[in-house]
Amino acid sequence: MTRSRVRSALTLPVAGLLLSTGWLAGCGDLTPAADPAGTRRPAPEAARDPAAGPRLQDPPELVSHDGLLKAAIVVERRRVRVGDRRLYATVYNGAYMPPTLRVRPGDRIDLTLTNRVADDTNVHTHGLHVSPRSPSDDVFVALKHNQSYHYTYRLPFNHPTGTFWYHSHADMKSAPQVAGGESGVVIVEGLQRHLPPALRGITEHTIALKDFQVEGDSVRTHPLKIGAPTNRTVNGQQNPVITIRPGETQLWRLANIGANIYYKLHLPGSRFRVIAQDGIPVRTAYDQDTLVIAAGARFDVLVRGGRPGTTRLETLAYDTGPAGNQFPRADLATVVTGGTPVHPAALPTGIAPHEDLSNAPIAARRTVVLTENKAGTEFYLNGRQYDPRRTDFTGTLDTVEEWTVRNDSDETHSFHIHTNDFQLMSIDGKPHDPAHAWYDTIDVPVRGKAVIRIHYTDFTGRTVVHCHILNHEDMGMMGVLNIVAPRGDKPGK
Repeated sequence: MTRSRVRSALTLPVAGLLLSTGWLAGCGDLTPAADPAGTRRPAPEAARDPAAGPRLQDPPELVSHDGLLKAAIVVERRRVRVGDRRLYATVYNGAYMPPTLRVRPGDRIDLTLTNRVADDTNVHTHGLHVSPRSPSDDVFVALKHNQSYHYTYRLPFNHPTGTFWYHSHADMKSAPQVAGGESGVVIVEGLQRHLPPALRGITEHTIALKDFQVEGDSVRTHPLKIGAPTNRTVNGQQNPVITIRPGETQLWRLANIGANIYYKLHLPGSRFRVIAQDGIPVRTAYDQDTLVIAAGARFDVLVRGGRPGTTRLETLAYDTGPAGNQFPRADLATVVTGGTPVHPAALPTGIAPHEDLSNAPIAARRTVVLTENKAGTEFYLNGRQYDPRRTDFTGTLDTVEEWTVRNDSDETHSFHIHTNDFQLMSIDGKPHDPAHAWYDTIDVPVRGKAVIRIHYTDFTGRTVVHCHILNHEDMGMMGVLNIVAPRGDKPGK
């Protein structure tokens, strides 16, 4: 099956239903039902814990109309609210949590990026299946002070529907710029139509995870130590209140849009029902007690309110290995269940069919080896550090390749490929369930290996593969991938 057929198939109806076994303490602000036009209706607000933080604020949105989203993003250094403080930071459009870009498959995004800071910068639309060539998702652009660049992205009509993000991808400067505030969310609309009718129009929350370190009156960006104490935020807020009604189902878009750190999300008394990962709807939904979310990764999940009460959305302690970092447990948000109960709707099991490369002909097999020096100051991909002038891999459009990504270091690395997502075949020899195997960012365990398969579709051009722990990327763990047309064919888009 070709990728185009797969993505077109994402509009098929839900395959099956199953009642959730998990309960959540929280309280909703919207009913799960929608009016005939599909708009969401507000509901009475439940009582809040007076000791908790502010109510969760979803980021403002820039929404496409008639197939077009016109957006302007200005990079500037300003004093902004970051969590519970006011700090100087380098941000998009004057806010630590910038606008969410909400589009639909087939839309065009016209985005003008203006740089008002001294360092060169650019923007990358992480996970979007768009051209890597200028003026689209060209990560080799270096926008200088007081310059503007006009990006144009055309999403295929069969583009996956889910959560993506945008951030700086400036060579050797990605970590400080993203840690400083240059990151926001992209939503490709359409995920809810894969849900059963009773769940269409449910309350939807963006849960954008960003963290910041402090130096004086500013967000610290350099030197940036991954394991240093940090302040975790949800949508730029510290410990906001998320409300949900008893029995209500909500869609939470969980996105780690920070530079380096990991989250191990847990919601006591509940399980996350995953319906999409890295912006790609799963074939079969699955439940998880905890979700490990590396920098750059996303999960779209359903959560259900249980008995009235209060609990915490937390990140559990997480260790990335002897040469890595130990991240402590922390509260992220207070979840309050209250208000008028809602009859629990059945949760879906089947979401959307997609391509399975298990039996695909393999055009090439490659090995990628991730290493670092003992001091943790230099990082390598196949024994070499990043050079934008060098091409490290060449792939051919409309073929499938199998990559073995081997981690020969003593810390976990997260591996990301631009332009095309990929199917995870196995981790350390253990096959991965093809019902939820598509990603754009995966963890490769300490002294372990991952096998993935990539189907190059639609677009040719030069792009990159790298560790998405951005400190590691900036210190060399990145290579150039050139996708070319088959011999004798004209170059693709």
